[in-house]
Amino acid sequence: MSTPNGQGSKERFTGHGPEWRDSNLSPQEAQIATSWVELKIDRRSMLTNKDRVEDVRDVMWQLEKDGEIAVHRVADEHEPVMVKTLYGWDKKIPTQRLWHHKSCGQCGNIPGYPASLLWLMNRLGIEYLDETDQTSCTAWNYHGSGIGNLESLAAVFLRNFHQAYVAARAQGLPDAYYYPLVHCGTSFGNYKEVRSYLLHSAKLRERVRQILGKLGRLVDGKILIPEEVVHYSEWVHVMRQRIAAVQEIDCSKIRATIHPACHVYKMVPEDAVYDDTVLGGNRVAVSTGIMEALGAQVIDYSTWYDCCGFGFRHIISEREFTRSFAIDRKVRVAIEEAHADVMIGHDTGCITTLDKNQWIGKAAGKAVDLPILADCQFAALVCGAHPYKIVQSHWHASPVEDLMAKLGIDWEEKKAEFVAYLEQVKAGKGENLYDPRRMITSGPGYIPIARRP
Repeated sequence: MSTPNGQGSKERFTGHGPEWRDSNLSPQEAQIATSWVELKIDRRSMLTNKDRVEDVRDVMWQLEKDGEIAVHRVADEHEPVMVKTLYGWDKKIPTQRLWHHKSCGQCGNIPGYPASLLWLMNRLGIEYLDETDQTSCTAWNYHGSGIGNLESLAAVFLRNFHQAYVAARAQGLPDAYYYPLVHCGTSFGNYKEVRSYLLHSAKLRERVRQILGKLGRLVDGKILIPEEVVHYSEWVHVMRQRIAAVQEIDCSKIRATIHPACHVYKMVPEDAVYDDTVLGGNRVAVSTGIMEALGAQVIDYSTWYDCCGFGFRHIISEREFTRSFAIDRKVRVAIEEAHADVMIGHDTGCITTLDKNQWIGKAAGKAVDLPILADCQFAALVCGAHPYKIVQSHWHASPVEDLMAKLGIDWEEKKAEFVAYLEQVKAGKGENLYDPRRMITSGPGYIPIARRP
């Protein structure tokens, strides 16, 4: 490809479009360009000094009053806990009767992530439904490739949340019995953005209503909007004291750094949970709150605000940028500044990026080794979950053995137990966290549980 100046030299294809150009900043200039992060972000001034933004739930209630939409409410039966968001608004976090909206990336790359969450819920006696009648949110396609479109995103969003609304019918229970809990930060941010678009655009609502009508996914002829879009880390946050009450392993010697996910707290930031008892309310509360409740030492580091490097488009078209950013801007800083034993996150893409790219440092002769775990994985681990059966640390590329040793876990003994367990699985004697008969709740092949032998 020739450059626009006609000189005939070859342009490097980046996938970012012809407007993408190297800045050619010196190291000193680059530091000046990014110094605002260290100077201003700590006090949330980039967000809280802005004019008050609109609470889209006000629009939602008016549309419901006008008869244009139906709203799936967080009811008393869901035992909600009220939290405060960035601007001091109330947000209801349901703690019971939850419908798991799973993550394609977690199930495919980090299976110990959702398994740890279900294990914690089992330990605390939480009623939930983990069914298979769900699709991917398709947001990675939208953000990563630009092929998707807003109508498809909105239709998928409403279709999945409608399934959560009606899923209990298979058990002879009423609609709205379960409330959706979103596992993936990408889905979480995407759904909140799409909800806002739907509430503000009558044209989009009508076009999506026609699609959902053909699928039988309307409520009294109306699209169904959730009162709250809830991320699993918010559930962990409000349940942190109950989780800490069943803790079995002391983690007070563990130095933990937190990586907050962009799609959890930068995307639709007014909905992110802040708590004055967590770091003075200066940082998003999720993940930090549970680590503090468990007694770990949460250590600050200068690049806490930075993206993990995943960035969707980066991981597709500039993978080496993703790898170098993850290592040099996140992992290496956490090791050298905070002397961290572990980095804790709450999003699929972040955990994958920070965990599975550490090999590139070794390949470049600049090895870094830092365990990367989701908050629910660490919580399950110190509450007695098996590090291989449940937390599934063997799926992680970064070594977790030193962390387990510092926690007093005999990982070699646990690994031997797991190897023996695998023989039971081969013999058809595997264990389940969840009754597999409840995983399918609709469709032509469904047989109600009561009719099964």
